[in-house]
Amino acid sequence: MKRQDLVSALQQAGCVLLRHGKKHDIYHNPVSGASEPVPRHREINEQLARRVIEHLTR
Repeated sequence: MKRQDLVSALQQAGCVLLRHGKKHDIYHNPVSGASEPVPRHREINEQLARRVIEHLTR
């Protein structure tokens, strides 16, 4: 999955960028209080992308 597609899915789910890191960005869901690092690679493994989306949208 392309990183931009993952970020778009997270933003549509109500997640916001908490901070930039060196190799990861931290996204936070204010409703559930969950935070999750998102790699800054162009391509992200499909399993990892699904896990990030599932964790942040619960």
